[in-house]
Amino acid sequence: MYPYIKRIIDFSMALIGLIILSPIFILLAIIIKLDSKGPVFFKQKRLSMDKRYFNILKFRTMRTDTPKDMPTHMLNNPDAFITRLGRFLRKTSLDELPQIINILKGEMSIVGPRPCLWNQYDLIAERDKYGANNIHPGLTGWAQVNGRDELPIDVKAKLDGEYVKRMNFTFDVKIFFMTIFRVIKSDGVKEGGIGSIEIKTIQEVDVREKVVK
Repeated sequence: MYPYIKRIIDFSMALIGLIILSPIFILLAIIIKLDSKGPVFFKQKRLSMDKRYFNILKFRTMRTDTPKDMPTHMLNNPDAFITRLGRFLRKTSLDELPQIINILKGEMSIVGPRPCLWNQYDLIAERDKYGANNIHPGLTGWAQVNGRDELPIDVKAKLDGEYVKRMNFTFDVKIFFMTIFRVIKSDGVKEGGIGSIEIKTIQEVDVREKVVK
């Protein structure tokens, strides 16, 4: 029953968010065009629920000559490809705002596992173990508030699987507000890096959660 309620909440909040944030959208679009050559939006092929493909939307933060369909952490020197404004957008997560449109279209939820690239076969395989590929991906998720870019793939998949088991309204609200806290602190944002946090078990994450409380 909750997935249907979740969709109504997602659509309503995304619509309200798009209306309220439209001035910021317009301002950022203008600045992006002035800052570097290229389109305002960046589109990339990602996996949605049940491994269906969709094009995720972001404000463009990298140069147009950046290798396509390659995770940032796999680039030899990711900083060399990021635009001046892009650094700020990534640090504040403002580059993710256009995904409100993906949510309105039913391709994403506000909370869920972050949508992986179509060719991130290792992460896709790990998520298959926990059923994390069978729900809508999210703008934010349980893995994002527990490490984001710094989590190893196996740990990220386990956290996504834990979200699948615990998914309910209260848990979503908790993740939503934890995300705001993490964004303000820029926790877990690490360009070109992955797996630097050595979290081996979900139990260790639970300990961290209790400390936050």
